[in-house]
Amino acid sequence: MAYSGHEPPNNFSRSTPSPIPDMTRNRLPTLFEVLSRRTHPPVDLFSFYIYMRDQQRSVDYLDFWLDVAQHMSLCRHYVRELRRSVLVGTPDGERSGSKRSSAVLEAMGEMRDGPAGPSHYSTEKEKEQNAQMSAYLREDQPMTPGMQHQDSPASSQERRARASSHLSTPRGLTTDSNSPAHAVAREDIRASAEKILYTFLLPGAEREITLPGSITQDITTAIEQDGRDDPEVFDVAKDYVFQAMERDAFPGFLRARALGNLIPPTIIARLITGLIAMFGAFWTAFVLIFLNMSRQTRCWVILPFTVGVYLLASYQYSLDPIMGLIGFSEYTPFNFSRITEPYVRKLIVKRSMMVLGITMLIDAALCVLFILVPGKRL
Repeated sequence: MAYSGHEPPNNFSRSTPSPIPDMTRNRLPTLFEVLSRRTHPPVDLFSFYIYMRDQQRSVDYLDFWLDVAQHMSLCRHYVRELRRSVLVGTPDGERSGSKRSSAVLEAMGEMRDGPAGPSHYSTEKEKEQNAQMSAYLREDQPMTPGMQHQDSPASSQERRARASSHLSTPRGLTTDSNSPAHAVAREDIRASAEKILYTFLLPGAEREITLPGSITQDITTAIEQDGRDDPEVFDVAKDYVFQAMERDAFPGFLRARALGNLIPPTIIARLITGLIAMFGAFWTAFVLIFLNMSRQTRCWVILPFTVGVYLLASYQYSLDPIMGLIGFSEYTPFNFSRITEPYVRKLIVKRSMMVLGITMLIDAALCVLFILVPGKRL
């Protein structure tokens, strides 16, 4: 389930369409809409992943949130299929436990495959279903609480290796269930919870993220000592990470992707090239003036002044106006995507026209000044 942090997860690549497109939104999207894939480039989940990886340098937090959301999806799928087997009276229903467990599954209702968002985004019905699902999974634990804390350090390492190998494939449903009707086995849920713990939360973990010590300790105790693997184990941590991304990373992402169409390396390159062009333009203009060249000859300074002013304006506004007008945005060096989010497209076009107007005004003023000023032979 976890990723190396160097490449975006393949389950939300550029070719993956948004499952819930919203083409009528007349505002910038929220973080929850981005994470639940309701947005389009350049403010989609793929772009946010690239931003967190290359600019924020904190992609581990996003991967943690996505892995916890996927853990919720695994649990929903497992419980939903188990509930269906109970309703049709298959042997799986008999193996699922007591009549009380069957009654809990029946009372839970049909669980939809909606995005697993922060708790404050859930409806009352979703909160109730999630609480019932977690309660059922706690009762359906494959081992009794308190067993794992008696294991030796070697057995803990074995569990960590088992969790890593069990979920070495990208996010998705495994097919090693005991029942052909299930795409998720009960062991998959346990391995999923252990994988998240060992990858992101334990001290010295491969991709350890910084959380309050009390949150990390509560999760570690719940999984390793109490034997829990229900989604509620990660609720506090998931909400904490979501709020941190919403507060610290998402505003910068919107500024970079919804108000501009360039990335930092390209912006710096334009600054350097623009300064060189402006130096060449001023040097050429003064040389032509002091050589008392004709105004027709001095018209050539239009070229370096135009290039220099254009590149410096692109640096100042993090926006290439021509590229913005034709509807493209850069997400990695020399890689571009078409702007398909309607509201962002309008913003980029308006800003592109403004930047282009400022560029033409400054360029014209400089050119007129150095072309019309009287020449003097030194």
